[in-house]
Amino acid sequence: MKLIGENIHIISKVVRNALVNRDETFVNNLINIQKNLDCVDLNVGPAKGELVNILPWLCELVETKSYLNISFDTTNVDEMRRGLSICQNTRDAFINSTSADEPRFSAMAELAGTYECNLIALTMGKEEGIPKSADGRLEIAFEIYENSMEKGLDSEKLYFDPLILPVTVEQSQAREALHTIQMIKESFDPPVKTVIGLSNVSNGAPVELRPLINQVYAVMAFGAGLDAAIIDAKDCELVKILRMLENNSPQNEIDKLYINLSQMIANFGELEDVEFDVNSAEQQKIIKTAAVLLNKKIYSHSFTQI
Repeated sequence: MKLIGENIHIISKVVRNALVNRDETFVNNLINIQKNLDCVDLNVGPAKGELVNILPWLCELVETKSYLNISFDTTNVDEMRRGLSICQNTRDAFINSTSADEPRFSAMAELAGTYECNLIALTMGKEEGIPKSADGRLEIAFEIYENSMEKGLDSEKLYFDPLILPVTVEQSQAREALHTIQMIKESFDPPVKTVIGLSNVSNGAPVELRPLINQVYAVMAFGAGLDAAIIDAKDCELVKILRMLENNSPQNEIDKLYINLSQMIANFGELEDVEFDVNSAEQQKIIKTAAVLLNKKIYSHSFTQI
């Protein structure tokens, strides 16, 4: 699984100010935090005004200070092109992102073809927004896939994002996104890949609960066939868990439980059949979190205590 760091993003006022001021020391520290991942997402939003030409500056810093690949994340097509034009390894870079809507799809597909990079495609549209069902999201994925093939793109460089909604707002959608991943992995020939913005699932939850929610959901998404995740690189435990799953190298009983949860999803099993130590408070929290994310128990900020 490719792990993409989310830690350079203008949603944070502190990060935005650092980008506006071209603060190399601050940005280099953020790059260093993400060195244990595969890729860094450079989320610069619309990149207007003082942020024009920010992607070439960021790209040069990342490539000078690390071996990380780059995910170019902007709604500004011209800024996306400027970043890609100086990137030394576009074949392993990402364009983040497109949807089925024109003219954005054609613009992003053209860049993906020209620079031979990966293209993240959101399963949403202007008219329908984010479909509530996995079938609805799959339908949009088929539309994007067909248009991508017509433009000569490599299917294995298409990464579909099922768009996770916060479990605090749309609890049933966490499970629906897992179903979408499974359906996408089974439905295309030649095959495509999948990616999620993991932190979305825990938005709105108490700070102390967010790592647990993210970690359990990532484990289940891995079982569904997830190929990449945009994550908080500061969550070292999450990175450790995902690397453990990749290598099938459990070190303790918690790791074994995570493997069982992942395999439960992969085998279309039931949570009730997953064995765990009922005397372990930590394992109980993991199972309770899985139950909420699978829409078997109602979410509340105190669900781990119930």
